[in-house]
Amino acid sequence: MSRAIFTALLLLLVVGAGPNASDDDARFANAAVYADDWLLPGATYANAHFSALTQIDRTTVAQLVPRWTFHSGARGGFEATPIVTGGVMYVTLPGDDVVALNAASGALIWRYHHTLRHKLCCGNANRGAAVAYGRVYIATADARLLALDSATGTVVWDDPLDDERPSRVEQTGDLARSDRLRDQPVIGQSGVFANMAPQVYRGKVIVGITGVGYALHVGTSGKPDQLERGVVGIAGDYGTRGYYAAFDAQTGKQIWRWHTVPDRGWEGTFRATTPDGVALPRDVGAERAAQKQFASAWKTGGGSAWTTAAIDAKLGLMYVGVGNPSPQFEDRSRPGDNLYSVALVALDIDTGKMRWAYQQVPHDLWGYDVASPPVLLDVRVSDHVVPAVMQAGKTGWLYINDRRTGELLRKSAPFVPQQNLFARPTAAGIVVAPGAFGGASWSPVAYDAATGLAYVAAAHLPMVYRSHEAGAGAAYSVAEPDDASPRWGTLSAIDTQTGELRWQQKTAQPLVGGVLATAGGLAFTGEGSGEFDAFDSASGKRLWSYTCGAGVNAPPVTYEVRATQFVAVAAGGNAQFAYPQGDAIFAFALPNE
Repeated sequence: MSRAIFTALLLLLVVGAGPNASDDDARFANAAVYADDWLLPGATYANAHFSALTQIDRTTVAQLVPRWTFHSGARGGFEATPIVTGGVMYVTLPGDDVVALNAASGALIWRYHHTLRHKLCCGNANRGAAVAYGRVYIATADARLLALDSATGTVVWDDPLDDERPSRVEQTGDLARSDRLRDQPVIGQSGVFANMAPQVYRGKVIVGITGVGYALHVGTSGKPDQLERGVVGIAGDYGTRGYYAAFDAQTGKQIWRWHTVPDRGWEGTFRATTPDGVALPRDVGAERAAQKQFASAWKTGGGSAWTTAAIDAKLGLMYVGVGNPSPQFEDRSRPGDNLYSVALVALDIDTGKMRWAYQQVPHDLWGYDVASPPVLLDVRVSDHVVPAVMQAGKTGWLYINDRRTGELLRKSAPFVPQQNLFARPTAAGIVVAPGAFGGASWSPVAYDAATGLAYVAAAHLPMVYRSHEAGAGAAYSVAEPDDASPRWGTLSAIDTQTGELRWQQKTAQPLVGGVLATAGGLAFTGEGSGEFDAFDSASGKRLWSYTCGAGVNAPPVTYEVRATQFVAVAAGGNAQFAYPQGDAIFAFALPNE
């Protein structure tokens, strides 16, 4: 069957389903068929970051050369996933500019310049756009959702996302710093912003807000040789609640909103263990006694929205992750399980109502946000094939849940070292691994359904957790990178049927940015040093590498234009990890014959 006929049949099916259906919806629902484009942030609604293209494979990848390079002039955290459709690449830049490029040549078609409406609280990184219905949708660091005309880059509509502003702590001096951090500047604090790539589905744009898990970021982030020095959480009623929301793609009008923290039942059942049975260092009696005093803690409960949703159209569910509770690290003003922070959640895509939640870490003290996008897959349990959803945790485990019920089906072997996991912060300080900067952070996982292997980029970066009493009932907790511990990255191939590691590559620096897998038997990822690597996805052997001159800390994509397969990635570094910064987008292909 020709592609034209196939597309026409799909369109007829979708049009029959409802008046708001479109050709774009048909293509998105069957994005795997359109492997020559990269239509959605995760390639398909499954978020698998996998492509069926095979021109570049194990035997040809060693010949890859840069086909074009685009220098944006914008520096900062360059974390965007490019979208490619109809021969045009759309990329968000640090500071929320957007460019449309010729996907074959890298030539600039148009550029939108974003003017910030207020001071940034949490950096200028943006993780990508959604492109649909003739528009480009972007969520910005100054908490806005924009729709741009995809042909010209002009603004169609511009809506605020920060109508639930957080309260702010007044004490940012000695109270907010340990002795080791006393002379370091405060470089970031609480505040509503957004940086996720929105998801689009049947006339909806789905996005969430971040920055609500209250903490102060302290140190010299951005200098080439210095990692961010610490994060401080201060007891008290600071912050607000996070949310995911769906907006009408044509008008920008909100359709529904789901708060990540409920206004009733936030305390949960005071679990003594994680749902998978690991003991937590909690004084449940003391928490219950404090419950009345802090009965309204849900109002500033945090729970940032980090993840681009995965969607199961058949079940009518979308799957998202929720960040840490507020205040971060410091729990004396938030007794209870702090639902639904640090949870994988299934929402009804039409109404936003929660179907289920799996809280990986109740009453989090370590900053274990569920930040890496969920991925849909099928797994065999006994003699049944079960529709599942997996998520790579900051804890160092890959969790696989039944996507109908949330039941945990299996948990992988650790993909990074674990030390004092779930140990409570102490006055003297305790080293914990993974820490808040470790495990699988926001980096997308790639998944090859043909082999059942998931590819996870992660960081081994132990952190020291300290608790402080500041007098007059004040308290705060600090997490700092442990300078005495070595740090590195891991790229792991995990068998989703057994949870075991099939292979693992160790890299010199912690990995952040994500993985691309292809039917050509390859797994691509970037390193903080500027290396962009291709590995044999079956064995883990490094087959190719190219030095980009700045940290490659963004998810790679692949696409095809006029019978040429390209692999593209942003190389702009990461300030939080002190990786060298740049402003380039690289597109690689096989040499012209």
